[in-house]
This record gives sequence, structure tokens and C-alpha cells, in this order.
Amino acid sequence: QVQLVESGGDLVQTGGSLRLSCAASGSIFRINTMAWYRQAPGKQRELVAAITRGGSTNYADSVKGRFTISRDNVNNTVYLQMNSLKPEDTAVYYCNAAVLTIGRLYEYPYWGQGTQVTVSS
Repeated sequence: QVQLVESGGDLVQTGGSLRLSCAASGSIFRINTMAWYRQAPGKQRELVAAITRGGSTNYADSVKGRFTISRDNVNNTVYLQMNSLKPEDTAVYYCNAAVLTIGRLYEYPYWGQGTQVTVSS
């Protein structure tokens, strides 16, 4: 199948920066949209940023101008550069990928295990 492995979560101070990475591996034919979601304690999971295979992006209003999503199609990796971090960015960040696997006709969404980002005030 397909595995998504995130890394880069950490504890940082307000105003700091972090770069999250998510590498996909397995029986991958093609990955279409890749995205980052986050879930804070007691809240629903929300979309942070997404990027199509062609590079088109969209962001949650709360992170526009501070976060940048990018991807490496050769290595099936997506990144999230997070600058000017705020305490309200504290959450578990999950990678999501719409993957067309070898031998299937339709893409299927896969999730990573999550990486913790904590921003101290």
C-alpha cells in the first residue's frame, strides 16, 4: 500500500519557524493533490494548505502570508514552511495525499500519523 511519514514537528516560541516534511512511499503510480491538515485539542481537523500536482496552492485564511506549501513530485514529498508562528498554530499536523496506486483506477486519500507542533507564548 502507501505510507505517509511526517517529520519536523517541534516546540518553538512565538514568532519562530518550522518546516514540516511528509514523504510518501509504496505502490504509487501518481500523487495528485497533497495537503496539510491540523487538529488542535477539542477542535475539528481543518485544512491548512493544499497543493496540486501542477503546483497550484490554496491556504486557510489564518495562515496566509505565514505558511508556504511546496512539493517534490520526483520524491513524492510535500513540505510546509511555517513562519511567524503563533500559539494558536499549536496542533497535530497531518499530511494527506490523493494517491493513484499501481493497478487501481481511482485515487484514494491517505493520511500520515501526525506530527506535533507546539508554539509557546
